[in-house]
Amino acid sequence: MPEPRKRSRSKRRRFIKTPGAKVTIHYREKKHKKPICSICKQELHGVPPLKQSEIKKIPKSRRRPNRPFGGNVCHQCLQRNLKSEIRGMP
Repeated sequence: MPEPRKRSRSKRRRFIKTPGAKVTIHYREKKHKKPICSICKQELHGVPPLKQSEIKKIPKSRRRPNRPFGGNVCHQCLQRNLKSEIRGMP
């Protein structure tokens, strides 16, 4: 039976066969998905794919781009929306 902290499904299980022909389980963290744009659903550049607890530990300048809606909307959608706002179109 695995240790209590390893029973959670939040860890990735990898079955490894040892040289003695015994199968053991290695537990690893799952990979996190890249953040996506809330409008076009493309992945955002400049935002690291980390856990929320890990993002809090890195400097604020590396968490997200320093522009309006940085980290939520990609630059193309932001540019398109700003142009439409300035032109007065909905």
